[in-house]
Amino acid sequence: MPRVATPVNLPLTVPSGSAPLRHRIAEAIVEQIRLGRLGIGDALPSSRMLAAELRVARGGVVEAYDELAASGFVVAVPGSATRIAPGADVAARAHAQSHSVEPATVVPPRQRTRVEPAVADLRPGRPDTSLIAESAWRSAWRRVASAAPAAGGSDLAAHPELRSALAVHLRRTRGIDVVPEELVILPGVAAAMRVLAVAAELDGRDVAFEDPGYHRAHRALVTEGARIRPVPVDSDGLPPHLLVDTDAAVYCTPAHQYPMGARMPVARRAELVARANAVGMLVIEDDYDGEFRYDVSALPALRSIDGGRDCVAYIGTASKILSPALRLAWLIPPDPLRARIGDALAECGETANAISALALATLIDNGSLTRHLARTARTYRARRAAFVDALRLQLADLEGVQVVGIEAGLHVVLSLPAGIDDTAVVAAAEQCGVRTTPVSAQLSGDRGPRGLVCGYACLPESAAGEVAGVIADAVRQVVS
Repeated sequence: MPRVATPVNLPLTVPSGSAPLRHRIAEAIVEQIRLGRLGIGDALPSSRMLAAELRVARGGVVEAYDELAASGFVVAVPGSATRIAPGADVAARAHAQSHSVEPATVVPPRQRTRVEPAVADLRPGRPDTSLIAESAWRSAWRRVASAAPAAGGSDLAAHPELRSALAVHLRRTRGIDVVPEELVILPGVAAAMRVLAVAAELDGRDVAFEDPGYHRAHRALVTEGARIRPVPVDSDGLPPHLLVDTDAAVYCTPAHQYPMGARMPVARRAELVARANAVGMLVIEDDYDGEFRYDVSALPALRSIDGGRDCVAYIGTASKILSPALRLAWLIPPDPLRARIGDALAECGETANAISALALATLIDNGSLTRHLARTARTYRARRAAFVDALRLQLADLEGVQVVGIEAGLHVVLSLPAGIDDTAVVAAAEQCGVRTTPVSAQLSGDRGPRGLVCGYACLPESAAGEVAGVIADAVRQVVS
């Protein structure tokens, strides 16, 4: 029979010192786990109760609980309780910390144990859906269940609630001035690509495409008859000077180039929009994870730059901010293309789920999505820092191996020297339970960068060192 855990009274003593309060509270809780006073499944006091008991600001306790959840010591169940996670006792007894501390000694390969695939699936594109507040999620779906069935449909007027909510959300988070009538709701980014290809009549015409680039967008365009012209990316993303006048369109991911992770500078963004307007080229801006950035300022979406309304088709998605299971994306077509989008929708038959659309609109309208993005950004920032630090430590002796694309998004790239078979490295890591994706799988041909695309959104901080060690061993195995 499963154990029913009850809240415990914590004899918690927060250590003094100059460290942030969240770190010190988290350390004190980890110490209670190490001493056996907190066991797996035990519920922590509410943040309000613990803050009152410790005579500290509640925000410090909330941040400490977020830190413990990010590092895998606790499982947060919004609306219920925060409980000690399975394996937390083992980690605590091994003196693991909930936050980055002084670099640890590299563990020799022979001492390293297998990491289970369920813990170390680093394939990109997977947000941590356990961070969604269950109370807000249930409330949104209760509203949907009590409402009259929505009509949905594959036309421009469908999903008015979500279009209204997104217009406000995009203005606040991405600086895009848009009205609900300009938004089109679709069942995913690939669907948006297909509709754009039909509306812009890309069949048989050249589309400049980032290389390496997002293979699903590539496939969607090819399906509609477009001819892909690969354009090599550099450390700033897609270079506008490599575009040619015969390109009918250009596909790019300026917020966090997929997969290499570059952020396109403002000057290059302006150059790209100006070039597109000068020759009548469609710019497809895939803003797949633009909501997440770390220690850097926000850069304007291409759509919001002067001239962007005339040539930029902006695509956003709920896949990274909440869950791919929602199957929701939004498109803002450029003004000259708007009249043909409705006909393209009818021709393609792309229909977004009306129930999911209303649920997302509810989460936006009541502020739940804003709170979720703030919470996940803190968590992902901590996980990214732990993973990047661990990779750099474990791979410090390997020349030409770098961690890139760390300023935004939910993945980083372990860049490998030329001549290294990244598919062999991926296979070697998977043998030890760590799943990643090779950069070469996103290339249009045999030439281009090599590396490992590593998503860290679901990787607890406490597992970062072990996972980085497995990857380092795999690299050494292939290099030697």
